[in-house]
Amino acid sequence: MKKKSNCFPTDRKKAYARGSRRWWKRPTVVEDLTTGRETMSMKPSQGIQSSLPDDIVLKIVSLLQVQDVCALGSCCRFWRESCDSDCIWEFLAKERWPSLSLFNQSSSSRTLSPTQAPISKGWRCFYIKRHKEIAGMVAVVTESMEKCLLTGSLEVGDYLKAVGDLCTMHLGFKDVQMLLFKLQHNVLINLVGLHYCMYWLGVPGEKVVEALQSCKISKRGVCIKWWKLGRLFYGFRMRDESHSRRVSLEDLALAKEQEVLVVLQRGAIYEVLRVQISAADPPFTP
Repeated sequence: MKKKSNCFPTDRKKAYARGSRRWWKRPTVVEDLTTGRETMSMKPSQGIQSSLPDDIVLKIVSLLQVQDVCALGSCCRFWRESCDSDCIWEFLAKERWPSLSLFNQSSSSRTLSPTQAPISKGWRCFYIKRHKEIAGMVAVVTESMEKCLLTGSLEVGDYLKAVGDLCTMHLGFKDVQMLLFKLQHNVLINLVGLHYCMYWLGVPGEKVVEALQSCKISKRGVCIKWWKLGRLFYGFRMRDESHSRRVSLEDLALAKEQEVLVVLQRGAIYEVLRVQISAADPPFTP
């Protein structure tokens, strides 16, 4: 057998062993940045960041979601200090919970409501505490729905009860997006959040669709079945009528299926004997 020739030149091997600069070059500035190493070239950028006016920093952070604000705060010392600023978290709290009474009270008021007390510790602490409270209450509703869904479908009475429970929590649109519009949730939990946004918060359909699309659940579908009392015909009661519709969450948000929306809102009442809701199987395709 012929011995394999070494394609690595001997002179280059020696040069590599000696650490010759002809063979090994110092990493460029771009290579240092991509590997995350701090170089002298990063100092000017840090200076630029620290010279940004506060209103510009607030504008940048206000365009981000809370998760992105937390991620930005872990980038460097400047952004960590900026993202921990009390004014940033005050803005995020008021944007998420605009209906809280404490935001409408005069700053000169001497009496504090129970929801105002945590603000003495800072808006960030208030935001975290409030988020945990709401997440815990929503978890109770979702767990109850999951137990009902063990049969594969949901009766309209349980569905409307879940919507009513959300109303007592005074959730905001952001709360629904963060806690109910999740891809890992059952589509019927998504539907409950959609119903709450449309009928209780009065969020425009186009805005709801944007939220559904950003959460990647707009094309998920549900199947609605309902049974109506048979009509009277010359004194005789005809057979009960059975109806079925398959529709996507996006179409419901845009009110393309008005009859389905009316059935979901009214429930089993008057001539409607029963309403059953389930996930579209196979998955809905428009």
